[in-house]
Amino acid sequence: MVRIYGVDVPYKKIILIALTYIYGIGISKAKLICNLSNINFYIKMSELNEKQLELVRNNVKNLTLEGDLRREVMLNIKRLMDINCYRGLRHKKGLPVRGQRTKTNSKTCKKLRKNFK
Repeated sequence: MVRIYGVDVPYKKIILIALTYIYGIGISKAKLICNLSNINFYIKMSELNEKQLELVRNNVKNLTLEGDLRREVMLNIKRLMDINCYRGLRHKKGLPVRGQRTKTNSKTCKKLRKNFK
């Protein structure tokens, strides 16, 4: 395993997929990191040398990821709940937030819903 930003990244996978193991990095950000580091998308993590790995670490370090990103998202949700906007109320009730139907779908949301009075 290779550690990048405090996360164990699998070394047998290609770099494009391996970087997505870090919270906050999807395929598009992984491609951006590879382009900034001048690394082929389809090279495996085990084939990277230390210089290339250091370039990847430096490019990842400049992004808001993992704990900071999770904290930021939770604070945004908490802010919505505090101001009692529609989305905040849906978060409080444990219902779908983005306009999905609830008559026949969203069984998981309803099952995991907290009981509010």
